[in-house]
Amino acid sequence: MSSAKDIGLPEALERAAAALPGDADEIRPANGDPFALLSLLGTEASQRVMEWLLANEPVAGSELVEAWADAGGDAAALIARTDGSGFPKEARKALRRAHHRMRSRGESIPEPVHQPIVASLPKVVDAIAVSLVSGLDPRGTRMAYIVENDPSGGARLFAVALDEARGVRELEVFSAGRSKIKAFIRECTRREEYPAIEAPLEAVKALIARSAAAQPKNSPAPRSFAEWRLHIAEPAEGASTPGELARAALAADGAGETGDLGRAAALVREQTIGPWPPPNETLTEIVQRLGEVAEGVIVASAAAKQEQLDRELDGAVERVFDAGFAGCTANRFEESAYIFWRADALDDARACLAAANAFRGSQSEFRELGRAMLEVVLAPALKAMDQPREQKERSDEPSTVSP
Repeated sequence: MSSAKDIGLPEALERAAAALPGDADEIRPANGDPFALLSLLGTEASQRVMEWLLANEPVAGSELVEAWADAGGDAAALIARTDGSGFPKEARKALRRAHHRMRSRGESIPEPVHQPIVASLPKVVDAIAVSLVSGLDPRGTRMAYIVENDPSGGARLFAVALDEARGVRELEVFSAGRSKIKAFIRECTRREEYPAIEAPLEAVKALIARSAAAQPKNSPAPRSFAEWRLHIAEPAEGASTPGELARAALAADGAGETGDLGRAAALVREQTIGPWPPPNETLTEIVQRLGEVAEGVIVASAAAKQEQLDRELDGAVERVFDAGFAGCTANRFEESAYIFWRADALDDARACLAAANAFRGSQSEFRELGRAMLEVVLAPALKAMDQPREQKERSDEPSTVSP
C-alpha cells in the first residue's frame, strides 16, 4: 500500500479529473503543472479543483496551494479567502502557511467565520460530480453514492448498499435534474445517523468492488448491478478503499499503528460503532448453547454458572471469528477509521486501525475485543440468563387478570 506522500501532483490531478469530469478538459492539458493549470481554469473551477485536492489528496493539494500563493493575483486572492476548517490536518497546515506568507507580504487575509459543520456541507455538492460513503450501521451495512453528469442531461445517482460479509445488497440508479440530485445528496450529508461524507471516486469504486468480490453464492447481487458493474466497481489499478486511505494518511503522521484496543472496545460497548453480528443461524446456535449452560442442573452456584458461561463465550469467539469473518471485521474497523479520520477524531480512528490489525492477526490478539462485540450482540439473552429461575418461571406464567 502506498502512502499519501507517494502521490504527486500530476497523479492527484488525474484523480481530480476523474472525480470532476466537468473540469477534466482543463485539468488534463496542464500535465500536472500548477501554473499551467491556473491559466486553463476559470475562477470557480480553480476553487473547485483546489478544494477537491485539499479534501481528498491533501499532500498534492498543499503543493498546489504553495505554488498558487506565490503566483499572486487571482490565485492568491482565492487562497486568501479559503478557510481550511473543513479539510484534513495537512491541508489546514498548508493553508495556514500560505496565509502567513501572504500576510508577511502585506496582503489582506479575512478572518475565518466559524460556523457549524453543517454550514460547510453545501461545498460537497457545488459540483455535480461527487462520491460519498456513510458510516456502518450496527449490522455492518453502509451506503455508497456516486453522482455524475447524465449524458442525456441532468445528473445520474448511484446509491449502493454494501456489506463486507453479504456483498452488494441493493443498487438504485436515479436520473434527475441537477437541483434534485444535489438536494438528495445534501440530505444524505445532513442525516443525524450515518451521514454521508465525501471520499475519492476511485476509493468508492474500490470499496464497491471489494464488497462485490465477497458476494455469497446463495445471495446474488441485484440484477441492476450486473448492468453497471464495470461503471461503478472497476477502480483504477492499485486504488485504495477509504479505510486504506485513512491508514496511509495516519501512518504518514507517524502514529497510524499506535491506537488503543481498549478504546476500540469502548466504542463498541458504547454502540458508537458495531457490533456487526455474525449470521443469524450462528447467533441462534450460540444462544441455545448458552441457554443450556444457564439451565444445566450441574450448576451448583452463581459463580460456577458464570464461569461456565465465560468459557462458552470464549469458545463462541473462536467459532464466530474464523479467518473469513475476522477479515470482514478487520475491514469494517478500517473503514470506520476513515469516518473518524474525516471527522478529525484521530484517537478513535487510530483505535479502529489497531482493531483492524488485531483481527488480521492471531485470535489471541482480538479475543477480548471479539468477546466485547459478542456481548453487545447477546446482551438481551445474557440479561435473561442472569434472572433467577423462579423469576423467569413467574414471568412465563399466563396472565390471570379478570375481564
